[in-house]
Amino acid sequence: MMNVKFSILFSLLLTAATGCAGAQPQAPRLQGAVLHACPDSPNCVSSQSEDPNRTIAPLEFSGTPEAAFAKLRQILATRSDSRIAVSTPTYLKVEFKTFLGFIDDGEFYLDAGKKVIECRSASRSGYWDLGKNRRRLEEIRKQLNQESSGCEK
Repeated sequence: MMNVKFSILFSLLLTAATGCAGAQPQAPRLQGAVLHACPDSPNCVSSQSEDPNRTIAPLEFSGTPEAAFAKLRQILATRSDSRIAVSTPTYLKVEFKTFLGFIDDGEFYLDAGKKVIECRSASRSGYWDLGKNRRRLEEIRKQLNQESSGCEK
């Protein structure tokens, strides 16, 4: 009886946390240098967000913008959870697959003048992400910094 109650409770919590239906992917959109805005749900972080709970620092780089963006593209291409859906010289649209099989959307915009890469990661479905989108971008930042420091030595 206890296992049945636990199973029902777990199912309800999982449904509430992930949502009942997956949202459609957002079309790649870059108006000027503006990434998609974060939704009202707390499952998104963006370097362009003005909400202190959703903001994250852009990815900084040294060296040429082209080399930095090529390194980012290589990092994303070798991650087992990512698929590059759109790639231009200054913009990447990425789909990240979570452990549970849900798809999250990532965007990266190279702002060569500021020597930063603007970034955004958002869950396509559900409400909470338990910090996954922020952790993912911080992992990518760490890899990019390691790649940069390794190339400069």
